[in-house]
Amino acid sequence: MADYYQTLGVTRDVEAGALKSAYRKAAMKWHPDRNPGDAEAEAKFKAVSEAYEVLKDPQKRAAYDRFGHEAFTQGMNNGGGGFGARGDGPEGFGDIGDIFETIFGSAFGGGGGMGGGRQRQRRGADLRYDMEVSLEEAFHGKTTEIEIEVSQECDTCDGSGATPGTSERSCNMCRGAGTVRAKQGLFVVERPCPSCGGQGSIIEDPCGVCRGEGRLDQAQTLEVEIPPGVDTGTRIRLAGKGEAGQRGAPPGDLYIFIHVKQHTLFEREGTTLATRVPVTFTTAALGGSVDIPDLDGSTNSIDIPTGIQSGKQLRVRGAGMPVLQGRGRGDLVVEIKVETPTRLSRKQKDLLEEFRETETGDECPESRSFFSKLKEAFGG
Repeated sequence: MADYYQTLGVTRDVEAGALKSAYRKAAMKWHPDRNPGDAEAEAKFKAVSEAYEVLKDPQKRAAYDRFGHEAFTQGMNNGGGGFGARGDGPEGFGDIGDIFETIFGSAFGGGGGMGGGRQRQRRGADLRYDMEVSLEEAFHGKTTEIEIEVSQECDTCDGSGATPGTSERSCNMCRGAGTVRAKQGLFVVERPCPSCGGQGSIIEDPCGVCRGEGRLDQAQTLEVEIPPGVDTGTRIRLAGKGEAGQRGAPPGDLYIFIHVKQHTLFEREGTTLATRVPVTFTTAALGGSVDIPDLDGSTNSIDIPTGIQSGKQLRVRGAGMPVLQGRGRGDLVVEIKVETPTRLSRKQKDLLEEFRETETGDECPESRSFFSKLKEAFGG
């Protein structure tokens, strides 16, 4: 079979633009419409089309440069695996990524390399567990236990899947390689052996307890350490506590997803706690203090300055949530809401009437400014 580069009349270091130009020139020259009834021209047209189809694709071109036509026809039989014979297998079930994974190994994210061999054991699946905690528990942290049902290694066969005292035998279809190959168009692709599932071996006498799986669903009690400062969305990983792998493969991990319940007093934003505190209008006018409980069991005394208005925020440094896996705490933000009294005694009303008679407007500068602007806007 002619070299693809020679077929297109280019050198092996040809760039993509020049390659495309050479193909167009050759295709126009040998196109069947320009050479009706010319079998030789038709054959040359097919040859240049086939060559360009391979060389225009960077991955196909890399495979061709390394292995030549062998990479796209009957495969290589170099004794080390690769595309060598491993059993026929069903045709038409591969994808193009498999062939390049086999050629280039980890460069394409795979581990097959040129040596072939049985499939790498697949670790068990990772699992998720959702846990709800109170804001107080998120503040202090806690140690708790959870119970889940998860597949674990079979004690009877120690995860092998075979009846104790028996052993596996090599798979006849893949001859112990764990993979079979099939031709698909121009490519030869490798896939896990359908007979042994990529294990490379067959269990003739499966364990009667786990039925050859090497694992069983069982209830498991686990201790979980919740660190101080967790928030909704915090993920805690318990390594190796997920689903057991099949036939002795490593287990997956268990991930605990934290959900912090809403609190009656505080709202949370990261390490900042926020709350809204109503104060009487006399406290707002004369000043004073209010006590806010802290999640650590103490009390935060908040000084209210004279003349404070609704919506004013006061910040208490270091009175918020702990920093997760760090030091210190966030802040507490207190928003003031001045409450107007709705129930007044006769004496209180008389005192307020007396106060109103002494008002000059300077007591509430914001109100005075507003009504002055109204007069200016509407002519007096």
